[in-house]
Amino acid sequence: MGYRLDEIDRRIIYHLMRNARDTSAPQIADEVSVSPGTIRNRIQQMEDHGIITGFHAAIDFERTDGRLTNLYTCTADVSDREALAKRIFDISGVVNVRELMSGQGNLQVKAVGTDTNDLARISRELTDHGLQIVEESLIQNEISHPYHPFGPDEGQGRLELTDFMSLSGDAEVVEFVVDEGASIAGRTLEEAGKEGLIETELLVISIERGDTMLTPKGETRVQPDDVITVFSRGGVSKDLLTGFTADPVEE
Repeated sequence: MGYRLDEIDRRIIYHLMRNARDTSAPQIADEVSVSPGTIRNRIQQMEDHGIITGFHAAIDFERTDGRLTNLYTCTADVSDREALAKRIFDISGVVNVRELMSGQGNLQVKAVGTDTNDLARISRELTDHGLQIVEESLIQNEISHPYHPFGPDEGQGRLELTDFMSLSGDAEVVEFVVDEGASIAGRTLEEAGKEGLIETELLVISIERGDTMLTPKGETRVQPDDVITVFSRGGVSKDLLTGFTADPVEE
């Protein structure tokens, strides 16, 4: 089963894309109102599912002894494209290969050479591997930016509902973070049920606390910053979640 991103995961990706080197788990945790352990746990889960594939340095090769960075747009037989994309990393100077869903120009190869003669050598080796070079372009500069839809909204305050899923009929699953001043904070699930803080329509199905995923039981004590997932056959309205939040729930 594939991994389903929620709002916490999307915000983590945004911050890592913006500056993975200088961004710590506590910094992200403070912005999304969960514990640093939860952030580290989510990063590990996304790595395990192949969503986060690595953390790479952005290098300006022109500043390293005046090296040249070239983009080769090439065409490969569709049946050989994937295999070629892996093999051409054996060519000295190739640093990135991108497969495109197109006919002509279905492989883009970024390579770094010491000078124009070195780039010509790379061109010959690409051709020797069976690629047809359609176009070559020297890269003057590259600018990247994190994916905007995964970032914080303008003027957004504390994160409330982190994930929402509609099931068959009126059933819904909602994930959210327990506020610091929530009525349920510090109480066990059994105590919260007796005090009416958990509506009878709600079923708590998981509690994520730092690096740990807890199985909810009557004696499980809810803490601020817990990431809780609840289920209701009749849908989850904001009124059903008042015990978990200090402020009105945002829809």
